[in-house]
Amino acid sequence: MTVYNNPIVLQRADPWVVKVDGEYYFTGSDPEYNCIAIRHASTINGLQQAPETVVWRKHESGACSKYIWAPELHRVNGAWYIYFAGAEHEFEPNGMPTHRMFVLENTDDDPTSDNWVEKGRIVTPMDSFSLDATTEVIDGVQYLVWAQKDYDIPGNSNLYIAPMANPWTLAADPVMLSKPEYDWECIDFLVNEGPAFLFHEDMIYLTYSASGTGVPYAVGLLSARRGSDLMDPASWTKSPVPVFRTCAENGQYGPGHNSFTKSEDDCEDLMIYHARNYTDIKGDPLFDPNRHARVGVVRWNEDGTPDFGVPEPDSLWTPVTTDVLPPDGGPHAGTRVEEIQVASA
Repeated sequence: MTVYNNPIVLQRADPWVVKVDGEYYFTGSDPEYNCIAIRHASTINGLQQAPETVVWRKHESGACSKYIWAPELHRVNGAWYIYFAGAEHEFEPNGMPTHRMFVLENTDDDPTSDNWVEKGRIVTPMDSFSLDATTEVIDGVQYLVWAQKDYDIPGNSNLYIAPMANPWTLAADPVMLSKPEYDWECIDFLVNEGPAFLFHEDMIYLTYSASGTGVPYAVGLLSARRGSDLMDPASWTKSPVPVFRTCAENGQYGPGHNSFTKSEDDCEDLMIYHARNYTDIKGDPLFDPNRHARVGVVRWNEDGTPDFGVPEPDSLWTPVTTDVLPPDGGPHAGTRVEEIQVASA
């Protein structure tokens, strides 16, 4: 059984890992929010030291010129796609971001090649703050799930689903799957965001993250049966309590915005997520770079529901300042916590 080291990649929030032909491809929010980069390795533990290739940079002005958030890498019908959110303007006076969702395409076998093409913005019926698009082909239909602001509903964002005509175009009007309604979804901000699909037996699970991006950040769960009408909100059941949250005993705070992949032997489901290991955040949590990418093993209960456990404690070195590290994490990256403790004794 593989022993996973945490963190798996330093200073990469909103981590996304996809396994294709035995290789793990990783992307996430760059701490300076100015580019999209991909690294890959044959093991989860090898991702920190894997070379990182910048495949796209923000525009100098206009759309996608500010705050490039939460890229996701997907393989659909033999091509690669990156879904991400970018802004044209600074935050609105009320604090709301101005992001919209965009898509890149690469038809090469290697997603780190320089042949990424901008396919433009994902147009939705509401022209409002939108982000965190994820996609999945289910029973031959490609679906998009994302977070978006509805000005008629209090809060920052709700979750929506729609079928797609192609990987950058909706095929029908979306329906809302979830909005912030429970107390744990409404701390600091009213947020539902960061959806990710997980499949087990005849069930479709959709995790999402809620509340502000500091300590209160936590993961919720929606579930639906395979074969049900995924465009019918009644097909989905929402957990009233978070399924993954801060674990002070393990020094892990605000875990969330996760993705799922398979273990090296394909026998276990892995949850890739970010969290901080301290609570003293200076200023806006979005601009503290130390949300590190981490991994946990998903266990399955007898009734077929997922058990995400708690965020595991760090076993590897993490920075004690908010300086932005190089992509490889610097000279201490990968050093076990015990070695650092011995060296400083």
